[in-house]
Amino acid sequence: MADVLPLTQKHAPEPLWREALGRSLRREREHQGGRLVDIAERAGISPQYLSEIERGRKEPSSEMIAAVTGALGIGLDDLLVGIATEVRQRRRTRPAAGSRPTGLVLMAA
Repeated sequence: MADVLPLTQKHAPEPLWREALGRSLRREREHQGGRLVDIAERAGISPQYLSEIERGRKEPSSEMIAAVTGALGIGLDDLLVGIATEVRQRRRTRPAAGSRPTGLVLMAA
């Protein structure tokens, strides 16, 4: 049987694309004062699906992203710049790899 080697990371893992996308879409919707139901209707999707996108639970297709950004009246370029900015900010403020977590920690079995 092979030896189990410890995972060594020099950097904390990057955020998931669907989570960064969801945060950006929610932030833009809230900035505009839009209700989830109204934006979902304009995008032609269910409010539940839009909520799952915003919470990072679903990874929408490019067509769905285009529908939501269209409903919000923003361009894909603005969305991507917002996501890139957030990722850069999180990279600067996240704890160093190997540091001990604080608060609630969930571990997989």
